[in-house]
Amino acid sequence: PQAEGGFDQFTRSYRTFGVQRLPDNCLVFKEWAPAAEALFLTGDFNDWNKFANPYTKKEFGKWELILPAKYDKSPAVTHKTKLKVVVHTKEGERLYRISPWAKYVTKDDKSVIYDWVHWDPPQPYIQIHPRPKKPLSLRTYEAHVGIASPDATIASYTNFTKNVLPRIKDLGYNCIQLMAIMEHAYYASFGYQITSYFAASSRYGTPDELKQLIDVAHSMGIIVLLDVVHSHASKNTEDGLNRFDGSDSCFFHSPPRGEHKLWDSRLFNYSSWEVLRFLLSNLRWWMEEYRFDGFRFDGVTSMLYHHHGIGATFSGDYSEYFGLQVDEDSLVYLMLANHILHTLYPDCITVAEDVSGMPALCRAVEEGGLGFDYRLAMAIPDKWIQILKELKDEDWSMGNIVYTLTNRRYGEKCIAYAESHDQALVGDKTLAFWLMDKEMYTNMSSIVPMTPVVDRGIQLHKMIRLITHGLGGEGYLNFMGNEFGHPEWLDFPRVGNNQSYHYARRQYNLLDMDHLRYSQLYAFDRDMNRTEDKYGWLAAPPAFVSAKHEEDKVIVFDRANVLFIFNFHPSKSFQSYRVAVEVPGKYKIKLDSDERPYGGHGRLDHNTEFFSEAQPFNGRPNSMQVNILNLALLTPSKVTFC
Repeated sequence: PQAEGGFDQFTRSYRTFGVQRLPDNCLVFKEWAPAAEALFLTGDFNDWNKFANPYTKKEFGKWELILPAKYDKSPAVTHKTKLKVVVHTKEGERLYRISPWAKYVTKDDKSVIYDWVHWDPPQPYIQIHPRPKKPLSLRTYEAHVGIASPDATIASYTNFTKNVLPRIKDLGYNCIQLMAIMEHAYYASFGYQITSYFAASSRYGTPDELKQLIDVAHSMGIIVLLDVVHSHASKNTEDGLNRFDGSDSCFFHSPPRGEHKLWDSRLFNYSSWEVLRFLLSNLRWWMEEYRFDGFRFDGVTSMLYHHHGIGATFSGDYSEYFGLQVDEDSLVYLMLANHILHTLYPDCITVAEDVSGMPALCRAVEEGGLGFDYRLAMAIPDKWIQILKELKDEDWSMGNIVYTLTNRRYGEKCIAYAESHDQALVGDKTLAFWLMDKEMYTNMSSIVPMTPVVDRGIQLHKMIRLITHGLGGEGYLNFMGNEFGHPEWLDFPRVGNNQSYHYARRQYNLLDMDHLRYSQLYAFDRDMNRTEDKYGWLAAPPAFVSAKHEEDKVIVFDRANVLFIFNFHPSKSFQSYRVAVEVPGKYKIKLDSDERPYGGHGRLDHNTEFFSEAQPFNGRPNSMQVNILNLALLTPSKVTFC
């Protein structure tokens, strides 16, 4: 990239493409449209004259237009006025397009298509809080701004800042993964069919309100990751990237390679210089302009293979990862993106959504890896759903649970989760709903005794989360609302449900009703995160599992000097049960899912002290005897106690 002034300038091409206002208020418009015959700019500023302002053709398919300042020295195009690029094709078509570099696009209620709106506020929001340090233990709250209120409407950035950020802070999460921020014309796509890559979605508010959200999160010590979609693009032409210059390629491969059959979307040509400029600059834009702290890369499996993972089963055999089926252009793009991000922003965090288990995905580029910090442990939620769907309690396999939670490549960090947005979507059910189903509508009051279904559901909801948190990875993720057992599923307004917002919301109001048990699950999730914050098991080496007893349905492991004991038996408690420990000394209960504030039965005495004996057991030099009910979490006495 020496021709571009080095990779720093090349990856900040948002400073030269799209619209730029110079110090004298002259405006420079620049686009890449290699197949176009001619380009014109039209809009409110010239009364929508289609031919008054032609672009000049430059080399390599670039086009440029300079609009001098008006006689009063103000810019020719003013803040919040509408624009369009008029593209004339070699075939004689006249197309109306939005600049791929547009920073703000809006849609009128009656309209189907988005409008490009010039965004150049006289007093832009200035972020004042520094980025927090990169956390050692990543506890991520996956969130969608639009559904972040109990109201049947599209919630705003400001609502999120005022009402949701304080809850996330209280719950002990130190990272937010924001979904559906990059502009997408179709709300029900959950933000995964992007139309404008540089525009923060206007349906929730203005760019300044998003900047404020991130600034306030930073003031709370919370980092914010953007869910970035560079794996594919919406097929929309009038308000998307598709056929921008009239050709079937431009930013994409020509069909069939440039089309994703399952997603009905377009696929980028990662070997193109201008596509690299666009996508790498897009990453820099969100880091620089909005001060995000990193990215969760969507659809990495689809990028890595020519087959896009469609119909592929991954057994872990190396031949699946190293062969002609691997898309080397995409692979190199991801290495390049990670290299640039981590070089320019040493604290930047990148997470890969990959179901295939590609080796070295989370190793440094210098080692020949792809350079991600974490991958999502996507097999774990599938396993929990499968267990709840198919097995009776007495048929649960402790060995199978432990295997799924520990089956990851050594030295590659995973983010474990019991459920994410995928499991909440219509057609599936959240864990709480699998566990308690229709009883969640009638039997969640804490004033009356729990029914057997609710009792089992509440205890397992906590246990599944804690064992996933403790054993499943080097980071943890929760989808908004699931921490308190949000009832029902998630469904965006669409034709099939009469455009209803009833299921496109999160009922945080349930927490404010003290007589409901949702607040008990919330309290456990909060204290689970706070306990991890104190002892740091996510940042510790993987756990040592000393017991996975099939008959007793007991799992015991230690990690970061914390002893975890789980009893999944549907009916049995155990007295004087011997468990293995590494560190000798005195142990006390630190987190107990059976405590009454968490919807438990309060059967364990927290004043009890447990002393280890030098009696080797299950691969550890020491052991002790404990009484176990639903589950307990113990720490050695050399850790400071509250």
